[in-house]
Amino acid sequence: MSMTLLIVDDNEDIRFTLAEICAYANWNTIEASTGEQAVKLYKALHPDLVLLDYHMPHWDGLKTTKEMREINQKIPIIILTVDERQAIADAFLQAGASDFALKPIKAPDLISRIRVNLKIARLTAADDDQVFVEKGINTSTLTSVKQTLIQQDVPISIDEIRKELPIAYQTIHRYLSYLETKGEVEVISQYGKQGRPKNTYRLLL
Repeated sequence: MSMTLLIVDDNEDIRFTLAEICAYANWNTIEASTGEQAVKLYKALHPDLVLLDYHMPHWDGLKTTKEMREINQKIPIIILTVDERQAIADAFLQAGASDFALKPIKAPDLISRIRVNLKIARLTAADDDQVFVEKGINTSTLTSVKQTLIQQDVPISIDEIRKELPIAYQTIHRYLSYLETKGEVEVISQYGKQGRPKNTYRLLL
């Protein structure tokens, strides 16, 4: 099963390098350049693992880790840093970080660390993991619908979502209705001169 990793670093070149490493290992990636943006993506998309830079403006890695752990305690968070001080490591572990990878990044070491942390996460979640969050709602499909919405700057229709996902109209409508009941999606109705209103959908972050 394909895994999705959230890459968080304010340096675009480093994000590109990390994404290339992940692609080599057949992992999907989503990216954030700030801690604030990362927390929104973390909350909305529930990635399988986070690669998080320590030194970032505004929210550094430590604050971002704390904010993420308020949302989810189980998703592995690997801290990327040049700082080897034990006090820094202790602070991150106390905040909920799972592991560390020293910069400059070495691909074999990072891939190995990611694989170990993903395996630990799967074993930890084995008892309470659910393929379906509710009857007829598959977590993988739900994530795909949410990820399509979050990539858009404006509300979009079901037909526009269908262009991105190989899913039937009725299925997308069911997932959007589910997200609406959970308060995660806003439905915007646009009334024309004739016929039924056209609904568009926006993910609430």
